[in-house]
Amino acid sequence: MNRSNMATSENAAPHPLATTADPNLGRRHRLGKIWRTIFLASTLVGILSLITLLLNILNDSMGYVAYEYRVDPAALSANGLPLEQLSKDELIAILRQNISANAYNTLEKAKPFAERSQAEVYDLVFERVVEPEVAKTWTLFASLFQHKQVFAEAAEDYPQATISFTFWINTDFLARPQSSDALFAGIRTAILGSLWTIAITILVALPLGIGAAIYLEEYARNNWLNRIIQTNINNLAGVPSIIYGILGLAIFVRALEPLTSGAIFGVGDPLTAKGRTILSAALTLALLILPLIIINGQEAIRSVPNSLRQASYGLGATRWQTIWHHVLPNAIPGILTGAILAVSRAIGETAPLVVIGASTYITFDPDGPFSKFTTLPIQIYQWVSRPQSEFRNIAAAAIIALMLLLLSLNAVAIYLRNRFQRRIS
Repeated sequence: MNRSNMATSENAAPHPLATTADPNLGRRHRLGKIWRTIFLASTLVGILSLITLLLNILNDSMGYVAYEYRVDPAALSANGLPLEQLSKDELIAILRQNISANAYNTLEKAKPFAERSQAEVYDLVFERVVEPEVAKTWTLFASLFQHKQVFAEAAEDYPQATISFTFWINTDFLARPQSSDALFAGIRTAILGSLWTIAITILVALPLGIGAAIYLEEYARNNWLNRIIQTNINNLAGVPSIIYGILGLAIFVRALEPLTSGAIFGVGDPLTAKGRTILSAALTLALLILPLIIINGQEAIRSVPNSLRQASYGLGATRWQTIWHHVLPNAIPGILTGAILAVSRAIGETAPLVVIGASTYITFDPDGPFSKFTTLPIQIYQWVSRPQSEFRNIAAAAIIALMLLLLSLNAVAIYLRNRFQRRIS
């Protein structure tokens, strides 16, 4: 091409597509920036909301507390030692001197003092003799940033009180059973009830959900019956949880009472439990999360490339061999992700458990699937409804314990999921 032709081509008008593309390209870039800003703002709002929630919980879970005692602990000290450092025999002597003979005999029958540790006897002395009461509680932020005002208010309104910075969540709180006194209430029974319930829920729901997902995705034909089943599963995933509670009350508590109370096996206490047991709660929660596990399982199985199945068939494998050796190993990470979400929902449910009759006050630990029970969400619900401020403090501590329990269970599931992902990669 000569220079004249090159000049002519350089000065030629731009292609019509170029002139129409420029304004569209700029508009697309502007829209992209707008949506990116919206997404970023949504993420920031979510993070700020989570931080606000956590700070609100922490604010009530610790802080200064004004304690008033019926008997000053210093008056019970002996040999120059504070009360908590006395020997078990000295503490038993103090207990015998300050409570009635009937009360002492009742404690002896419940558990002989010879079998109790020094810490257990000290707790009894503190609870039955010292008898502390909470006069006033302050939040964490008030305790940190309004320190002088807190002590001035305590000196004016509660001159006989002892001011102490209290962490409401501690080892004693985790190890003690329920109590009507917030100072001596714990969540051991609720933690054990939650663990029993969620363990049985997983054992029932996970195999059924994965099996249903395999059938619907690999075996079921595209006919009217299977389409109805699939539609109902999708609809059941959005049903309110209290409806599952009513269903569990009708089926597991009433219709299947001989099974869920343990009477058919000759175990349990059918006269007191009457079907309102851990097994009833677990089966109800299994129904609740079953649609979620099925739907997530189907999506995970559907994501496995069809070429993998065809290659397996080409080598002479049967359908079940293909599913077991190729489809499921590749789908397990996605299935476990759905299981994590489902279990996270189940462990925090309250409404269905209230409907089937979970106990709001129980002092003995569950010893099997046919025991009466309570769970951490039920315990929190019961405490936040109490008018005393100290019950809100232990409710905040129980919320932290519930979050730690949930994070621990999720961490185990995530570890298993990542392990399977590394195995197939």
